[in-house]
Amino acid sequence: MTGLARQLAVWGCACALLAGCALLCGCSSVKERIAASHFRDWRPEQAVLPYVEFQGNQAIVRNVRNCKYFSNDVYMVDYYDKTIDLDRVEGVDFIVVPFKATPALAHVMISFELSQPGGTRDHMAVSVETRKQRDQDYNPVKGAANEYELMYVVADERDVIQYRTNYNNEDVYLYHTVAGPQDARALLVDVLGRVNQIHEHPEFYNTLTNNCTSNIVDHVNKIKPNRIVTDYRVLLPGYSDALAYDEGLIERRGTFEQTKQQAYVNPLAQRYAGREDFSDMIRRR
Repeated sequence: MTGLARQLAVWGCACALLAGCALLCGCSSVKERIAASHFRDWRPEQAVLPYVEFQGNQAIVRNVRNCKYFSNDVYMVDYYDKTIDLDRVEGVDFIVVPFKATPALAHVMISFELSQPGGTRDHMAVSVETRKQRDQDYNPVKGAANEYELMYVVADERDVIQYRTNYNNEDVYLYHTVAGPQDARALLVDVLGRVNQIHEHPEFYNTLTNNCTSNIVDHVNKIKPNRIVTDYRVLLPGYSDALAYDEGLIERRGTFEQTKQQAYVNPLAQRYAGREDFSDMIRRR
């Protein structure tokens, strides 16, 4: 068995064992595990779900989140509505945030590039997350035992990127994908449809089968069947950018190591924090 195969086998066995332990340990009531719900005492930044109104060629996204952070745990929750002309969807970026303690694991997001009149660009991020109650923190073991609901956060990049780079001391890598306008639009429409699905029908998050990475893979493979292959790097999303590089899903800037180095946004995110042109400035690398 190769070292890579051994790592994957160990990870799979560990996850199965941890999930089984979580199911037996009585982390929450049986009633909570059986039925997902939108009605719990949510953390303030996750209390409001987004939803979308489609009107012809426009999508009106309600409750785009734009939290104003003052420290890691001090923030003001804010939302706005955003009207998107679907003909102006230009591209998609892939964002990887490795976990500090276990970099083989990561949170991944996507962000859509939208052209504006006058030649400017706008960006809207989508982050698939555990929806946590006020007294909960994320734990991957509990995530395999119906401890969290799933939510789609539609957000301003000054929220989901700036929080991680400036206040939570996380590394953020932003890769521009090779998706053209047609595929980017199809992907956005599919994602927004899922936003509405979650808004209407709550689901449990699952660390292995219904998480940030698996949902993005499902969206991509829905518009491009079998575009993302079965690979251990889907299960270990800290390596998902390497998979995207190997599969030609992201723009290459030399070797993968060179591409990853250029994708690192922390210095620019810290320099241009809070600016209206934050999204443009972090892409000037």
